[in-house]
Amino acid sequence: MTGDAVKAKNGSMVAYDGQMAFKKLSGGGEGLRGMVTRRITGEQMTVMEVKGHGTCWFADRASEINLVDLRGDRLFVESSNLLATDAGLRTGTSFTGLRGASQGNGLFTTTVEGHGQAALLSDGPAVVLRVSAQYPLTVDPGAYIAHQGNVRQSFQSGVTFRTFMGEGGGEAFQIRFEGDGLVYVQPSERNTIAGDV
Repeated sequence: MTGDAVKAKNGSMVAYDGQMAFKKLSGGGEGLRGMVTRRITGEQMTVMEVKGHGTCWFADRASEINLVDLRGDRLFVESSNLLATDAGLRTGTSFTGLRGASQGNGLFTTTVEGHGQAALLSDGPAVVLRVSAQYPLTVDPGAYIAHQGNVRQSFQSGVTFRTFMGEGGGEAFQIRFEGDGLVYVQPSERNTIAGDV
């Protein structure tokens, strides 16, 4: 950093050189309104601002870090998968419907928008998958990290009669993405409320 700032997950700094100042931000860096919104929606995110001159390194439980460039567009990301953003990027919350409920993360997700970079966490190297009109995409909620672009999402059940007979594939619910954009998934699954049926 050369006098600029980044917003990062609280406690994620592992080392720095030069001169740095650390300040805890309330409401995920969105002030009082953001704090109230996040408390109501259950989308928890504790953020600090790091400002200074030098290099600052961030990490979280040896997770992979994936940089996403935003050029005025919006990224939808699970708050637990967001490590850091350029200070100029705006964060907020967005209604996701039943997809969030299947993950146990509530009905809302974090949004990041503007011009700059966001650092996403994943358990293993993230896989970036293209969604297009010809090729919709279905994702396991436990592997979903983020998405961007002109993408519509819907929640679908994988439960069939075979599931109850013990012959199902074990995936009770999925998220279907249609439109034009990118979906980020991790090569492992976090536990979800839906779980395996």
